[in-house]
Formats: sequence, C-alpha cells, structure tokens
Amino acid sequence: MSFTSLPFLVLVLVSVGVYYLLPKKGQWVALLAASMVFYCVGGGKTVLYVFYTAATVYVSGRLLGHFNALRRAAPKEERKAITAKYKPYRRGVVLFACLANFVLLYILKYWNFTAELLQPLADQVSPGSQIPLSELVLPLGISYFIFQSVGYVIDVYRDKYQPEKNFAKLLLFVSFFPQMVQGPIGRFDQLAPQLLAQRSADYTNLKYGIQLMMWGYFKKMVIADRAAVLVNTVLDDPWSYSGSILAVGVLFYCIQLYGDFSGGIDIARGVARMFGIDLAENFRRPIFSTSLTDFWRRWHITLGAWMRDYLFYPLSLSKPFDRLGRFTRKHIKGKLGKILPTSLATFIVYFVIGIWHGASWKYVAFGFWNGMVILVSTLLQPVSDKVVAGLHIERKSAWYQVFSMLRTFVVVLIGYYFDIADGFRAAMGMMLKSVT
Repeated sequence: MSFTSLPFLVLVLVSVGVYYLLPKKGQWVALLAASMVFYCVGGGKTVLYVFYTAATVYVSGRLLGHFNALRRAAPKEERKAITAKYKPYRRGVVLFACLANFVLLYILKYWNFTAELLQPLADQVSPGSQIPLSELVLPLGISYFIFQSVGYVIDVYRDKYQPEKNFAKLLLFVSFFPQMVQGPIGRFDQLAPQLLAQRSADYTNLKYGIQLMMWGYFKKMVIADRAAVLVNTVLDDPWSYSGSILAVGVLFYCIQLYGDFSGGIDIARGVARMFGIDLAENFRRPIFSTSLTDFWRRWHITLGAWMRDYLFYPLSLSKPFDRLGRFTRKHIKGKLGKILPTSLATFIVYFVIGIWHGASWKYVAFGFWNGMVILVSTLLQPVSDKVVAGLHIERKSAWYQVFSMLRTFVVVLIGYYFDIADGFRAAMGMMLKSVT
C-alpha cells in the first residue's frame, strides 16, 4: 500500500479515529489491527512472513529472558559461573534468530542474484542444467522489519531490557504500519513503550502530525516526482546524452532520492505522531555533511546506527579481529597496521549497506566505493593535517566548511552513478563519459 494512495489515507483516518474512541487499554489493539490491514491489503499472503519473523524473535526473546533471569536470581558470587554455563545456549538462541530471519531475507531478496552468478559454473559442471529461481513475492518492508526484529533479540541477549511476554504486542512492534514502507528502523526500548501507552486525543500531536505528513507529501509528489521526470528521461537512453547532461541527471537523482526517501519518512513520522508516537529521526540535513562519514551519520540514520551497534562493534571488538590487530601492528609498520582491522570491519559494514539496497553488482560497488573513500581518508588524515597546518587553514572557518561540504557532495554523487546505472560496467561508462 503506497503512502500516496487513497486506501492509505482512509486507513490512517479510520485508525486514528478508532484509536481515540476505544478504551485506553485497548488502543494498542487498534494499532495492531491497522498494521495487519495495511500489510494484508499491500502485501496479501506475504503477511505470513511478518508472523514468521515475530514468532522466531518472540521465542528467542523468551528463551534469552529465561537465561537472564537465572543469572539475576543467583547470588552475586555465582553469577559469573552461571553466565559461563549458559553462554553457549544464549549464543545459540541468537544464532537461531539471525539465521531464521536472514536466511529468509537471502532467499527472498538475493537468491536469484546468486543463482545467476552460479549458472555459468553449473553449465560447466552439467551442461543444460538450470539453477532454479525463486518465484516468491518479496514482502513489503522485509529489510526493515527483519533488521528491527533481530536488533530486539540482540538487545535482549545483552540484557538491555526484558523480553516482551505478549506475542501480539511484539507483533505490533515488528509490524507497526507507518514504518513498513521506508522505515525508520526502531529500537524496542524506545518504540514499544510508546506503542503500548494510553493516550487521549491531543490537538498538538494531531496538528503536528498532519503538518509533517503534508511536508512529506510535498517532498515526494512535488520535488521527487518532478525530478524523476528528468532522471527517467536521461536514464532511458543515457548514451544518447552528453556527459554534462548525465551529470545533471545524477544530480537530479540525488534530489529525487532525498525527496522521496525523506518525504516518506516524514509521512511515517507524521502518521505516528497523530497517535502520539515519536519515530526515530532518519535524516539530519545530509547536504551539510563535511565528510562521507558525517554523511552516513545524517543519511538513513537508523540504518547506520543499526550497522554500528549490531555489526561494526561486534566485529571490531571480536577475538578474531583482536588477534588480527595484534598481527598487523606487529608486521605492518605505520598507520595502516593500526587501522587495518577496523578498516576491514568498516568495509564489511559498507558491503552490507551496499547489498542492503539491492541484489546487484552495482550495489556491491556502491558499498565498496563508500568503504574505500573512508579508508583512504583515514590513511591520508596525517597528510591532510600537515597541509592544513602548513597553509595556516582554519578548519572551522566558513569557507573551509563550504569546501568540505562541496567535496563530500561530489563524492556522494559519484557513488550514485552505481545506484542509477543498469550495472557496474554501465556505471563506470557513465562516469567516464561525464568527465570527458
């Protein structure tokens, strides 16, 4: 169900009315019912995937909560021994939750891409054989609700909060409908209490929610859709246009992407605000970023935060990476030896971010580009510091900030060539044509 469709607006209007007319203890049921209607209308039978994810993380959370309770109930002097005793079981539960959901995501979103890559090898081994392709329908918002749900399990594993004992309430957290199209990726301890809170109708929340929705619709339907006219015209036959026109097309694609994505988030946050719920901020003026790292702190904030907390830190602080760090510091002189393990973890993160956007080599290249730029920037930081000091440049000066923003914007635009092209080779060809 699209944000710009009439059924969505009707659903919002009806669900807000029902929400405030119901007894306060049952308000969360109205949100769950609205979420199920949204998903059934927009995704049909794929709503079963939502139930599957909710069921796997519910069971995992309850098991982890049981292990955590055993540790807390034991005398202090015995807690360390109990932690060590149940550590393999707790890790096994987390592994089960991750595999159960990420394997599903892989099959639905990435299997056909893998099959196409392996088909030439299959032809060599057994001529005429055909690797079967998946014909399953990709559920609406699957990347969002799976990432959000797995984050919940990991947080319970870390004993950050108690697991939810009511399956229906956890299902609401997994499937809250404003988030299902474009995010943001929520955290259980921030979102769940708001979903279950009891409220009276509030004029300020209703007014601000409607205003935020209208601003989101303006971004999507006026800015993004108008920019899409030029972008689609250029991309329909990019080789018939000059390099400068291709560059303008990429620039307008950036405008289209920001308008569509941030507009969708504003609509989602506006709908949630009408229920008195504050969803996480997902964009923070990314055009003012002064580095690529700063850009990813401002663009799709919740995705970056998820990658940081659940992928980057566990990788970079793991025992294999610790051993790798000791090895590189001993055998590789200079800054490279010190930053190599962290840089490898960063590369893995941006690889995941790349393929998160889609199953194609161009998205792998997109992630590689971002990871490589950040690595090179880190390696060249001492050289940059010496140049800046030698030229007596004040980094906080207005002109240098503007220069940093323009430099970052160009780097981001180069990355978008991979996003808009039909493939990796096409992206490289378009870039080459744009500079010649």
